[in-house]
Amino acid sequence: MYSEEIEVRTGERETVRDITGECRRFVEGAGSPDGLLHVFVPHATAGVAIIETGAGSDGDLLTQLRELLPADDRWSHRHGSPGHGRDHVLPALVAPSMSVPVLGGALALGTWQSVCLVDTNTDNPTRKVRLSLLAG
Repeated sequence: MYSEEIEVRTGERETVRDITGECRRFVEGAGSPDGLLHVFVPHATAGVAIIETGAGSDGDLLTQLRELLPADDRWSHRHGSPGHGRDHVLPALVAPSMSVPVLGGALALGTWQSVCLVDTNTDNPTRKVRLSLLAG
């Protein structure tokens, strides 16, 4: 297995950050034409998703997460910025890991699919993402 941890700057606002390019570069450097790319976010307040970006779906996802997980004082987990407890519930809805097939040295994603880091936690502007390739 070939593995590497990358750092992703998400900033100080909620974001759906496309990391497909980073995943492609990792796979190209792994030296195996086929396998499974595993993407893992080692954080309690972020997740990864495969979603179309650039056409509004990324914004729609954040809008729906705000409706489902409001940033208010209802949460038992209370440290950090107001409503931060919701960020700790996010990984139950947007998983912290995923696998993507790698065929012929390329990610086997659909035409409009992108690998994205989903981060609603404005207290942590930098995230780590663990990329691992299990060769086939």
